[in-house]
Amino acid sequence: MAVAPWVVSDALWERIEPLLPKVERRYRFPGRKRLPDRQALQGILFVLHTGIAWRHLPRELGFGSGSTCYRRLDEWQRAGVWERLHQLVLCELRAAGELEWSRAVADSSHVQAKKGAPRRARARLIEPDPAPSTTSW
Repeated sequence: MAVAPWVVSDALWERIEPLLPKVERRYRFPGRKRLPDRQALQGILFVLHTGIAWRHLPRELGFGSGSTCYRRLDEWQRAGVWERLHQLVLCELRAAGELEWSRAVADSSHVQAKKGAPRRARARLIEPDPAPSTTSW
């Protein structure tokens, strides 16, 4: 039986969980209890896999609301979780000899331009000077 691609396996969760920022619940005015990170991750993966809008994430799946999952994705992005996960997987693949650099591609949309693009010159007016306003003087 095939497992849905958004279901986070225990092996994957063991890799990701240590990378996630720890959020302590406030002692005073604790507010609503935070959705567990694993459920939020599954909600994020569901939205990214299916392509539905965040607001259409079905609550019946148990992933929380779409806005909760989106905020968690944004929080983890700002904390550098995805970059650290990428580095971790690359290190594991490199150690196992599974990276084949002869098949690597550098996509220009992801490679930083070191010198940047030249600034565009301001377009010169090719029309004659506009006539003075007749409504104000």
